[in-house]
Amino acid sequence: MLATAQVLLVLDTAVMNVSIGTLVEELDTEVVAIQGVITAYSLVMAALMITGGKLGDRWGRRRTFTIGMAIYAVGSATTAMAPGVGVLVIGWSVLEGAGAALALPSLVALVAGSYRGRERATAYGVLGAAAGVGVAVGPILGGWVTTSLSWRLVFVGEVVLVLLILSGVRLLSEPPGPARRPELDLVGAVLSAIGLALVVLAALQASAWGWLQPRSSPVTPLGFSLTPFVFAGGVVVLAGFVGWQRRREEAGRDPLVRLAMFANAPLRAGLLTGLAQNTLLLGLFFTLPLYLQLVLGLDAFRTGVQLLPVSVALLVASLAGASLAGRLGPRTVVRVGLAMIMAAALGVLAVIGPELAGTAFAITMALLGTGMGLVASQLGNVVQSSVDDAARSEAGGLQFTAQNLGAALGTALVGAMVLGSLTATFGASVAADERLEPALRADAAVRISAGVPFADTDTVRDALAAADLSDDEVDALVEDYAEAQLVGLRSALLGVAALALAAQAATRRLPRRVDEAPTTAEGGVAAPQA
Repeated sequence: MLATAQVLLVLDTAVMNVSIGTLVEELDTEVVAIQGVITAYSLVMAALMITGGKLGDRWGRRRTFTIGMAIYAVGSATTAMAPGVGVLVIGWSVLEGAGAALALPSLVALVAGSYRGRERATAYGVLGAAAGVGVAVGPILGGWVTTSLSWRLVFVGEVVLVLLILSGVRLLSEPPGPARRPELDLVGAVLSAIGLALVVLAALQASAWGWLQPRSSPVTPLGFSLTPFVFAGGVVVLAGFVGWQRRREEAGRDPLVRLAMFANAPLRAGLLTGLAQNTLLLGLFFTLPLYLQLVLGLDAFRTGVQLLPVSVALLVASLAGASLAGRLGPRTVVRVGLAMIMAAALGVLAVIGPELAGTAFAITMALLGTGMGLVASQLGNVVQSSVDDAARSEAGGLQFTAQNLGAALGTALVGAMVLGSLTATFGASVAADERLEPALRADAAVRISAGVPFADTDTVRDALAAADLSDDEVDALVEDYAEAQLVGLRSALLGVAALALAAQAATRRLPRRVDEAPTTAEGGVAAPQA
């Protein structure tokens, strides 16, 4: 039941991403509006996740999970009936985002309270598999339903699943919580929400606004993109949040987040590794559809089929991860998983080309899924076993906040790598292409330097044909662009491999083993064997 809820709560974004074209047509809107809806969902999730964890301590984990899923169901029903973008924002971005922020921290706390020892490790392996499979299967499900039936049926199905989940909530035992109901830090909740929302917004919009050089930035302070200013504003607000938490602790009042938790090395390592995992996962799932859909021309369903080995391998590896952790320890399993992700990124880099290398591509996808499954199978158990019963919801809020930050960073960083390399390579190729007249080369180089989008070559050809160029000139430019696409993708994959290597540093303080009953340290923060 909890695994079903986990799949459900991560499925939406994948479904929405592959339904953008249909939503634009059916709701009579623009792509940028639907992208704004998707961005708003991520912002609501990131902003409310820590507060959602604290509310689990106040209301009880089972009750908070129930309330969150009920809100999520109302949001899904609203989304299914949305006549326009405004209602879509209310249903999907706000209600579903808020419901997920309430439900997810309590979900991991319920698992921790319902299982012990090897069973707990296995349960978190199942949750990790569920989350990964939701991300990987989302494009298949969303593509098929959207193409064959209607995107609205996905959200109708979500309502039915939530009702089934809620019917079984009473079977869950309420795990032990704090000895007393903690006070809710409203000022801290507002500061954390604003700070996290600004940081995530900057990451999500960086590719559209530009990192420093403005592209489509709504304003250009001092001639720069809005991105660094929004990011800096978020950092300043979060610094104020940390200061406010310290003041409340010194005054003997309950903070939203106990800063002592960050002194717990295994917990800190689990959060950092979770952030790195989602950075890699979303970075790769940003790159791979670009290749499969825009370079090879596959539709959403066939793209999902090509990614199916990821889902299968991820599921198997996640389930096997608990057993491997008992013999090798979480630290070793995670390190092996990250090494496999790095190898998979390098493998994809080697096999992508104008034509799909079917068998080799499938093998690299299976390697990627195996690495992701090994990492995902460990982190939930590491984080929850690093704290005592009183801090489980709080740790869950931090865990999913880190994952949301990682998802935003993955999309932003890898997107910047792709577009930056595409622009530089296309510009250099055009400038050196002797098939083009010198005046055209010079003019094109200036235009390209301002940035070019990643689009399919048919779209590029149509745009060039409308620019009063000869057929030979159009053919030359399209050929240069197609080659630049592959270079951009390879550059991004090399960057992902480098990030996977760098992520090994975060594993240094992961525990060699996870104790079943960790010792409680100051502030209710447990200290498992490191």
